[in-house]
Amino acid sequence: MATYLETVESFVEGAPPGELADVINDIKALTINEPDLVLKLGPAFERYNEEQFVTAKLPGGSQQVIVSSHSSLGNGRYYDVESASSFSFDHATQKASAVQSHVLEGPLADLVKSTLKSLSAYVKEHFPNASYGVYPIENDTKLAVIIVANKYSPNNFWNGRWRSLYTINPSSGALEGSIKVDVHYYEDGNVRLLTNKPISTSASSSSTGAGIAREIAATEKKYQEELNRGFASLSEGAFKGLRRQLPVTRQKIEWDKVASYRVGQDIGGGASRRGDKGSAFI
Repeated sequence: MATYLETVESFVEGAPPGELADVINDIKALTINEPDLVLKLGPAFERYNEEQFVTAKLPGGSQQVIVSSHSSLGNGRYYDVESASSFSFDHATQKASAVQSHVLEGPLADLVKSTLKSLSAYVKEHFPNASYGVYPIENDTKLAVIIVANKYSPNNFWNGRWRSLYTINPSSGALEGSIKVDVHYYEDGNVRLLTNKPISTSASSSSTGAGIAREIAATEKKYQEELNRGFASLSEGAFKGLRRQLPVTRQKIEWDKVASYRVGQDIGGGASRRGDKGSAFI
């Protein structure tokens, strides 16, 4: 059975995109008699931020950098290849600070930089606002490629996030990973879309930066088309099945004439007899 702290941690780790601060405020309101509880949630905040590929602006800069386990240097510091910098990250406030120079070196450094250059063109063409990163992993034998796109519209009661993570083996050409989409809509309700698309493919061109970017572009285009077909199927199938096609009178309502209807007589189906209530339910 989960402990009290583990239950609260699950609220943090399940926070929708862009809503961690709201979840923290709710936790404080629900645990007003335990003001120190939030201080114990540091590990949960770290897991959430790294798993969600949370982004932050570096002080004095406009570029968003990614927080992930693949870019971690330990002790709350992370690095970004493109800006050649490392930074400290506060997992509770999601703010970056203490920027220092960090130049990537190693046998995969050139492949990392060429992949970043090719990936930049793809991301800018297909995402209105996204961040991306490429990192050497597993003792410089593989690459981790991350793409994250956030779109927040709290005034319209929705937020969303696209996350892609790929692991590439330049020697074998194997490319594995996942694409995750998380959308939360909460106007007069609470609806959430969560998808997880596993990716496993192989291409000889995955040994070059341009080849890696092309493979990712083709993979994500295919998945976007799958999503579009899925949404169309929901609209024409499951969602349509949730409501009647016609009122109980089996006659369509002419909405442009609704102001002239005599309620209970016209909608109810013709002239009503005296004493009839003439009610109709749609």
